[in-house]
Parts: sequence; structure tokens; C-alpha cells
Amino acid sequence: MRCPMTQPELTIRKATLADCAAVTALEAACFPLAEAAPYDSFAARLKAFPDRFWLLFLDGELVSMVNGCLSDDPDLRDEMFHDATLHDPDGGWQMIFGVATHPAHRRRGYAGMLLKAAIEECRKGGREGLVLTCKDYRVCYYASFGFVNEGLSSSEHGGDVWYQMRIKF
Repeated sequence: MRCPMTQPELTIRKATLADCAAVTALEAACFPLAEAAPYDSFAARLKAFPDRFWLLFLDGELVSMVNGCLSDDPDLRDEMFHDATLHDPDGGWQMIFGVATHPAHRRRGYAGMLLKAAIEECRKGGREGLVLTCKDYRVCYYASFGFVNEGLSSSEHGGDVWYQMRIKF
């Protein structure tokens, strides 16, 4: 007799303030200390723009997220990471601060599912597009979703070199 295989339960939803600890822990597992946002920063973001967090849960555990604010500024600036009041709910551009998947759950398409959800929501919501910054080894990954490399960013976040990428609708 064979035992039936159970499929993991996959849930995608928006964030709430109650997700702050899990979001902060996922960020810490995915980014170097100099780049990872602390709890207080996520708490401010979740109070200001919880609807700009796309979360993916596997059997109830947060394993992937995409988050950022809305802005009419067409470029992602470092101060946006630190000041949740720069979020403009009517902004034309969806800034992407982070795309994170827990290391134990990578290469399964989870971040891609969330990116596609964010892109589609922004398209349907009448936004101008999405903007993110990434390191050079991620340029091709984001290009596969339609982001265009605009070259070096002015960002000094975490003391690293970043490239700005954009999708225009």
C-alpha cells in the first residue's frame, strides 16, 4: 500500500504588522548585516505600506517576499529604505527594496512568483512601472522578468555597487 504524497500548502498574501518579526528574520537570513533592514525599519514600513509587501508562505512559514514603496520619484534613492514617510500611496513607480527567499527554499521559483504578482498588480493598478537596484550578478535574473538595466545606480546601500533596473508600462 502506498501512502499518498501530500503537497505543501503555498500561500501568497499581503503583509500585516503581525508579520514584522517573520519579515525581519527572513531579511536577516538573506542579506548581509550592512544591507538587511532592522525590525524598526520594517515596523515603520508595515505601518505605512503593508499593501506593498508580497509574501509567500510554505506550510505557514514565510519563505519569500518582495517589498518596497510607491513614489513619483523615478529613481530608487537610498533614503527611501530608511524613511517610510517617503511612500506616496498615489506614486507612479513601485520601488522594490528587497526580493528575498530563505536560503533553504531557493531555486524553486518562489521569488519569481512574487515578482510576477507585483508586476501584474502594478500594471493593473495603473502604475508607470517598477524600479529596483541589484548587484551585477542579478542583472540577468531581473531582465528575465522584463526589467531593463539602466546602468550604475547612485545607491551606496550597504557599501556595495548597485545597478538600477526598470520595467515601464
